[in-house]
Amino acid sequence: MRDVTRRLMLLDTASLYFRAYFGVPDSVRAPDGTPVNAVRGLLDFIARLVQDHHPDDLVACMDFDWRPQWRVDLIPSYKAHRVAEEAPAGSAEPDVEEIPDTLSPQVPMIEEVLDALGIARIGAEGYEADDVIGTLTGRAAGPVDIVTGDRDLFQLIDDRRGIRILYPLKGVGTLQITDEALLRAKYGVDGPGYADLALLRGDPSDGLPGVPGIGEKTAAKLLDAYGDLAGIMAAADDPASKLTPTQRKRLTEARPYIEVAPKVVRVAGDVPVPDVDIALPAEPADPERLEALAAQWGLGGSLHRLLLTLQR
Repeated sequence: MRDVTRRLMLLDTASLYFRAYFGVPDSVRAPDGTPVNAVRGLLDFIARLVQDHHPDDLVACMDFDWRPQWRVDLIPSYKAHRVAEEAPAGSAEPDVEEIPDTLSPQVPMIEEVLDALGIARIGAEGYEADDVIGTLTGRAAGPVDIVTGDRDLFQLIDDRRGIRILYPLKGVGTLQITDEALLRAKYGVDGPGYADLALLRGDPSDGLPGVPGIGEKTAAKLLDAYGDLAGIMAAADDPASKLTPTQRKRLTEARPYIEVAPKVVRVAGDVPVPDVDIALPAEPADPERLEALAAQWGLGGSLHRLLLTLQR
């Protein structure tokens, strides 16, 4: 059984290296000219997080499947707009310059560096990093800091268990420490209520349609009045409830969506994750490999700062 005094930090890794990629100039390159801005930016992020929040255990949670088929089967529009459509052969306009993808090639670099450092890196086939985070959070005995730029994970916030979200507002130098008090002040709900709020409101960034005509404020008022999604739908079925005729009609018409959306919106808590050592390393797991990677990709001060932070 895990020590309840140990603080666990879970990184939504893709969310952080995506921010690093856009926050660090792509002029930051390896000796051979390969961009390494996401790699170095993420290392700087981790160093700052460890220095400021002192986790005992740390896991870089990975997206092994960023658009799981089981979620798409339930809501076909789920993240559909993010799927790059292949243009028909010969249809490219000759005068349009294609912007090269310089982020994807950096992901294997990030994975290699984390492995050489000995920082636990966990993912699961058929699941998103959010689901890995949800599972590890559910199993944790002590407090948990979840570092993510994805508001979907607000649903895991639980003051009683010491579960909070460190939400980057600018880099990771400015973090919004999101607990139940902030969640209630900003959205009018608690952690579990945020999932219901997001479901009703919808989320264009995830391809979730929501209930037409019910925005964030209306969803929050309905949750305040009826407790949760089940309570709201019970009110929709009750002619004596205080729902307006328009609200009742919208909820009733959206029932097919509402019946399947909870499984899509709520993070999974039963992901088969490997049992690995998640203690924050004081020394690199593979110093020789790390030294070779540092030289190959010119990781310089970013890696040095992280190593110094880990040794403290």
